[in-house]
Parts: sequence; structure tokens; C-alpha cells
Amino acid sequence: MAKEKQEKALETVIEADGSVDVAVDQKEKNLVSETTKTLSISNLIEEFENEQLKKELPDIYVGDTVKVGVKITEGNKERVQPYEGVVIAKRHGGLNQTITVRRIFQGIGVERVFMLHSPQVASLKVERRGKVRRAKLFYLRDRVGKATRVKQRFDR
Repeated sequence: MAKEKQEKALETVIEADGSVDVAVDQKEKNLVSETTKTLSISNLIEEFENEQLKKELPDIYVGDTVKVGVKITEGNKERVQPYEGVVIAKRHGGLNQTITVRRIFQGIGVERVFMLHSPQVASLKVERRGKVRRAKLFYLRDRVGKATRVKQRFDR
């Protein structure tokens, strides 16, 4: 009787060990499948972002005077309105790249941030190259009149 109990106990331990091994194998398979899913998801996101990038963008530097064509929808009509000013900042990269454009409208400084790869930006043209020695031109906010001018650069 004692031998039978020991054999039954051994069988249950062996069965339990086998089930543990099976469970570990299943967990490993799940982890492998999850990592392949995340890799494929990140690849999908990367492909989608690459499709959204605009191909024909001019080289824009801080200090340049640019004319940005902005799409505006009024009711069911859509038109392109130009916005011309000096680029005072560039941020981010890739799909999230933005520029901050400053202009003077009726004596008041107006700044606007544009996402370069956005569908709202219809066109982008560099009117004039600027010669500056800073990465951000926030000091132009404090200047008035002729002091806001940026020297022109002719080598680019």
C-alpha cells in the first residue's frame, strides 16, 4: 500500500513537471509572438510615416524669409492663403518637423507654427536667405521697426 502511494505521488509529480514544461514552452511562444507583433507594428507605423513625408521641400534655415501657402477651408470651398515671414525657430525632425514663422501684421508681431509635412501646408517657398549666428531668433520679438531686419545671405 505504501509503495502504491509513493508510485502515485511520483506519477503526479512527473505529470506536474511535464505540465510545467508545457506551460513554460507556451509562455516562450507567446513572448516570441508578441515581439514579432510589436516589430511588425513598428514597421507598419514607420512605413506609414514614410508615406506621409513630403518629397519636395526646400532647404529651410533659421533666418530665411519664407512664403507658406496655407490651405483654408471656408464652408465647402478651399483656398490657399500665403503667409510670409522670417523663420525664427526650427524644431523636431522627420514627420514632426516644425518651423515658427514671424511676421508683422498691422504693427503687431504674429507668430505661427507650421508642421512642414502637414496636408494644411500647400506650398513652401524660400524668398530670401538670412545670415544669422543663432539657432533661435527669439530676440527679434523685442525689436521694433528696422531693427527686426536680418542681413541677406548670398552663398546658399
